[in-house]
Amino acid sequence: MSSYSEIAKQGLWHNNPGLVQLLGLCPLLAVTATITNALGLGLATIVVLVGSNMLVSLVRDFVPKEIRIPVFVMIIAALVTCVQLLINAYAYGLYLSLGIFLPLIVTNCVIIGRAEAFASRNTLAHSAFDGIMMGVGFTAVLVALGASRELLGQGTLFDGADLLLGEWASSLTIQVWQVDNQFLLAILPPGAFIAMGLLIALKNVIDARQKAKQPKPEAQVVTRARITKVS
Repeated sequence: MSSYSEIAKQGLWHNNPGLVQLLGLCPLLAVTATITNALGLGLATIVVLVGSNMLVSLVRDFVPKEIRIPVFVMIIAALVTCVQLLINAYAYGLYLSLGIFLPLIVTNCVIIGRAEAFASRNTLAHSAFDGIMMGVGFTAVLVALGASRELLGQGTLFDGADLLLGEWASSLTIQVWQVDNQFLLAILPPGAFIAMGLLIALKNVIDARQKAKQPKPEAQVVTRARITKVS
């Protein structure tokens, strides 16, 4: 069983769902035109991921192996429906902005992958913590993409924050610089692919530098013994 620190490292960096596993790329690239959309989808994913991990961990001993995947999908679908209804009720603007990608959380490979690979084999506490860390890691990638694309495309940060937090959050919008014409490459899907590639490249560079700083193990010197035959 993994320790909490190891689970955190895996979810946030070493096995990040977006940067390393490259799971859930469709919503990750599609809704990250602004930080608000990215954060909204990220929070919804965290709720579903934590809830599904906990429920799967609770029922893992009672579900036959032959039908475990359909059962896991039904659990995830029920949670996604609850989250979708809550967002529809309390953040309707965000609900319209996320569109089809909100119910498509059901098919997100990050969630079903953690349910099968981790939650079905670990305790409730470890499964819940794994869901939090994987969800936070996935949300961090979403927010990083949303911030870079919104900044380059519109020159703003937190545009449309009122869709997520209410009317009072409209004052949170930051105009970093004035953009007369939107930089369409950053806003359109090709910009998402380019930004994602740059994030992955940045992570690889950081990993390579960290690995280079680690002390290299000394090579073992094997001494050969000569055996002479005594007649």
